Amino acid sequence: MSILQIENIAEQDESGRRALLDLNNAHARETSFLTEPHFESLLAGAFSAVCVPKAAALLIAFDHSGPYDNPNFRWFSERYQEFAYVDRIVVGRAFQGMGLARRLYEHLFDLARQARLRRVVCEVNLDPPNPESDAFHERMGFAEVGKAVLKGREKTVHYLCKPL
Repeated sequence: MSILQIENIAEQDESGRRALLDLNNAHARETSFLTEPHFESLLAGAFSAVCVPKAAALLIAFDHSGPYDNPNFRWFSERYQEFAYVDRIVVGRAFQGMGLARRLYEHLFDLARQARLRRVVCEVNLDPPNPESDAFHERMGFAEVGKAVLKGREKTVHYLCKPL
């Protein structure tokens, strides 16, 4: 098995899915904490929910018509008709610097182009800051298109977009 092999999260066995949930929750400060039912709900409605086994990395994205109740997703929905929204991308600490995030994003870009979507969008924390993610997204061709303070979450984010 290649470290760059991308698989659907839905095809992972129970222990693999649990490991991916644990990976997400180890990075809850940057993403958000998920319970198992919430994780499964995200997977069920996702446009793309992929991973690099064995819980090395994951990416979950929704398209513009996705059944996702989230203030950041709504922000993009109010402004754009066609998009793929990256809800979360997480790379395990032991696997950082190996190009996994880039590979997962390139996979998503290919899927979005096949679906004739015009852009890929996401948000990155400004407060608390996430400078590594900011630098990564800039290298991937994303540009800022807005900002928001997420009340009740103690976060400020900026919204990013990459035209396809």
